[in-house]
Amino acid sequence: MIGQNILLALIIIAGMVYSIAAKKLTVPAAIAGALVAYFVYTGAGFTGVAMMTVFFILGSAATSWQAGKKQTFTVEDERKGGRTVGQVLANSGVAAICGMLVLMCTKFAGLLVLMMAASFASATADTLSSELGTVYGKRFFNIITLKPDQRGLDGVISLEGTLIGIAGSCVIAVIYAIGFGWNLNLVWIVIAGTAGNLSDSLLGALLERKHYIGNNAVNFLNTLIAALVVLLIKLV
Repeated sequence: MIGQNILLALIIIAGMVYSIAAKKLTVPAAIAGALVAYFVYTGAGFTGVAMMTVFFILGSAATSWQAGKKQTFTVEDERKGGRTVGQVLANSGVAAICGMLVLMCTKFAGLLVLMMAASFASATADTLSSELGTVYGKRFFNIITLKPDQRGLDGVISLEGTLIGIAGSCVIAVIYAIGFGWNLNLVWIVIAGTAGNLSDSLLGALLERKHYIGNNAVNFLNTLIAALVVLLIKLV
């Protein structure tokens, strides 16, 4: 147990140092990320930390990939100085809540960990599809009207970006399966992650583009929707 705690501390400290040094996160955001990692660990152990770490690595890499080409289509304050506390909680807050709930409702630990995985799958899918879809997408459509629309706008998707997002959900699902077993839960995570990703685009088109809600709210809601989708699947 002591050895596990030491390993967890080393992983968290290493993540904080790297994210601050590489300007991926602000200092307050790195501290928030450390707290999230702790709660994720309390709920899902090192498998949960692995899902969070892979999400962070893939998201950071995708954000940096061909950043110059994407500069016209991205929000500049997300690129300079690192992501904020709000952005960390928007992407990982649902996972942290699931981890905390495991401590209070151990009877439902398996379901809550599955919901955590779904939220990470959605966050990963959303980040990869938006960041890499902007680069590799060929044709872009408004998710509501399915008519051609401008690349990079809220609610605009591409086939390539959507497929990349599904691949991101698959990565998280595989990590979950390695830790908790190879069964149908792997499929449910991919489905929920994809549903969350598509809901992000729907919310972007319906609400964010009209400035009713911001990007952080959209990101939090898409991970929450993914968690609720997998909950619904398991309850039906």
